[in-house]
Amino acid sequence: MRALKKLRSGCPIATSLDIFGDRWTLVIMRDLAMGKTRFGDFSQSPERIPTNVLTDRLLRLEEFGLIEKSAYQKHPIRYDYAVTQKGAELLPVLQAVCKWANKHLPGTWKTPDKFLSLKPSDLTVKKTKTGE
Repeated sequence: MRALKKLRSGCPIATSLDIFGDRWTLVIMRDLAMGKTRFGDFSQSPERIPTNVLTDRLLRLEEFGLIEKSAYQKHPIRYDYAVTQKGAELLPVLQAVCKWANKHLPGTWKTPDKFLSLKPSDLTVKKTKTGE
């Protein structure tokens, strides 16, 4: 996998952070879990991710097999994004971060019960091309 060459070490924490340790990637995964599927949907999130960064993070998530895209319009080409099984298995991490923040960081938004009750199997899951 070409993307694995970008990882800085074999440490599980460092490797995971190489994939989703920036300020935007987990926000995109949250939005996917909550049903957003299109570039315009992600760019309308309250965090206001810059479009160039959004493009880069979607590509990174696809390279690492956490999401897949499919064209919904050919001229110009536009995509729907969906979580793969590998990406869906990140959901409990997102939920744990939300619970931790709600408990320890005053002023954080209350995490919606809908999000906390999701299971990885509830997400629209696609199989990756490599069968992961």
